[in-house]
Amino acid sequence: MESVQLIHGEGGKYTETLIRDIFYEEFKNDILLKNGDSALLDIPSNKIAFTTDSFVVNPIFFRGGDIGKLAVCGTINDLTACGAEALYLSSSFIIEEGFLMQDLKKIARSMKDTCKQAKVNIVTGDTKVVPKGKVDKVFINTSGVGIVKNYFSNKIEKGDRVIVTGTVGEHGTAIAVDRYNLKVKGRIESDCAPLNSILDCLQGYYGSIKFMRDATRGGIGQILNEIANQSELGLHIFESKIPISNEVKSINEMLGINPLYLACEGRMVLVVDKYDSEDIVKVLVKEFNCDNASIIGEFTDEYEFVYIENDFGGKRILGSLDTQILPRIC
Repeated sequence: MESVQLIHGEGGKYTETLIRDIFYEEFKNDILLKNGDSALLDIPSNKIAFTTDSFVVNPIFFRGGDIGKLAVCGTINDLTACGAEALYLSSSFIIEEGFLMQDLKKIARSMKDTCKQAKVNIVTGDTKVVPKGKVDKVFINTSGVGIVKNYFSNKIEKGDRVIVTGTVGEHGTAIAVDRYNLKVKGRIESDCAPLNSILDCLQGYYGSIKFMRDATRGGIGQILNEIANQSELGLHIFESKIPISNEVKSINEMLGINPLYLACEGRMVLVVDKYDSEDIVKVLVKEFNCDNASIIGEFTDEYEFVYIENDFGGKRILGSLDTQILPRIC
């Protein structure tokens, strides 16, 4: 069959064929191929991290990635932000009747390639098929388990600095361009990528890292507000230090969107001790290929909110996101 039919979700031979020919073929590893109701995992650690996420992005194929790559990266990055080395993933699909097999295969292959890059395995999962119109093409849920390598203190103090690992707003902008078929020039591409190798790069600075978070929905604007609220301190951001491409700036000016609130899917926000902040940026640039990593601000007790200062000394508040900007970006 060239497309997914309801019979593929009935648990019979067609379900078996779908799972064998697409998911087992692309995700195959010794644990998955045991075909048990649960994956039996060997995790040599006293502390593990566990996370789950669902992905409903529209469109499912976008410049720089697709819903499959996004699902794998999103879960790996959530584990990484907790200081955990990702080991195993689960993957569950809810598929609309009539969805093309070749597109499902393409998504599965993208997931396989991303897992290979990140050195993790998909070891269990589930597939459901629903009548046409009851879901938009395909939705994916992924869960992940990892070993905690470093537990960040979250004890943020005055003078601690904020680092972002690369240019911001690119994923949300790429989704907008493809969703609305905008005719724009320039290189617009999602930053979607697994970030798990950042832990090894920064191993020598674990004691200086207070907090990590991948800036997905709400972008760095929302993340910065959440960190400030948690710390009960103010946060002074320097506008000129925020790495953002000219293409992203131009497109969002046209759309009337503040790119600081647009999702990133391959960027990490770190809070670090000020004395090691510049060395950490150098390591990120040299070992993690973060050419645009930058210190964008520092914590202060002068105020109790997030504010941005421009090159002319003008200041404005950067508040929490309180409206819908771009739905279904992940």
